[in-house]
Amino acid sequence: MDCSHVFEFKVNRLIVVFTLFLAFFSVTPPAFAQVDSVVAAQDTAALAAPAEGVSHEAKHGKEKFEPTKVIMEHIADSHMWHFWGHVSMPLPVIVYTPAGFDVFSSGRFHHGEHDYTSAKNTYRLVEDRIKIVGADGLVDEAASAKLIDISITKNVAAMFIAIAVILIIFISVAGTYKKRTGKAPKGLQSFVEPIIVFVRDDIAKPNIGHKYAKFMPYLLTVFFFIWINNLLGLIPIFPGGANVTGNIALTFVLSLFTMIVVNINGNKYYWKHIFLPDVPWWLYPIMIPVELIGIISKPFALMIRLFANITAGHIIVLSLICLIFIFETLAIAPVSVAFVLFMDVLELLVAFLQAFIFTLLTALFIGMAVEEHH
Repeated sequence: MDCSHVFEFKVNRLIVVFTLFLAFFSVTPPAFAQVDSVVAAQDTAALAAPAEGVSHEAKHGKEKFEPTKVIMEHIADSHMWHFWGHVSMPLPVIVYTPAGFDVFSSGRFHHGEHDYTSAKNTYRLVEDRIKIVGADGLVDEAASAKLIDISITKNVAAMFIAIAVILIIFISVAGTYKKRTGKAPKGLQSFVEPIIVFVRDDIAKPNIGHKYAKFMPYLLTVFFFIWINNLLGLIPIFPGGANVTGNIALTFVLSLFTMIVVNINGNKYYWKHIFLPDVPWWLYPIMIPVELIGIISKPFALMIRLFANITAGHIIVLSLICLIFIFETLAIAPVSVAFVLFMDVLELLVAFLQAFIFTLLTALFIGMAVEEHH
């Protein structure tokens, strides 16, 4: 199936956005500390600074606004769920060290201002990363390198919320189906059913063929998981605001699952095309490595596409908001807010479109693997 006419515009847009994204990061210093930690560090520095040589603005507590740092803090993961100002919700910290497991609340760090001493180690939050502190009061880099952080971070907590939403929706719809067998859809069922039919008739059947039913549970799970996480990411307040699908670790796992499903279900013709392609034998040293790379490159493209589009959308929205603080005038606010509203509406479309594209390409790759030879 030739999908070039469907994705030509998206591929060009992805290239431009991802190039700008890389350029943005290339000039960005490490800026993953929490807002509260930054404010606390600035206040401490202001108190410790000598009176001589201090600028007029610094004396009055006015700090230069750094949009890059603010944007990175909002799209990065965190051990706390920040609400507004100095208000945030602590999350569980779970770390494994050579001394064993330690479990405690991130509130023990008091927004990064204090260390926490457990029965095994002393920990410090440095740029939102857990570090082990030695007896001399300094970070022990050797011990910190052996620390494995499996904490419930903001993105993980947001993912659990999305999973809970999915379970509530589908358990409710499944119960309605059992009670209303043979009857017209009603309530939430009437909203969800057309989407399920859309995934079946417009994604699974055309790309996989008569074996589509076997893969419907996976395709539906991927579609709704990505879509709901995308929508929650557009909500600026709790339980939204997390950049879950803009986290490359999550898109990597989703793409890895797709690669596993594709290759486990690949038939003999699929593997023959990889190891014994229909080309002259002297081209095998070239074609076989290319086909093997293709096994990895296809899910890699899925990973980068979802990550880049969602993260770029968040960066654009936050950048437009930051214009108000950069120019330090409310005169720019109407223009900034108007563009933000426009981008938010566009992001609603992108939230659905990215879930659709990821599911469509997954179905296409599965169809290529299970297609019978003619």
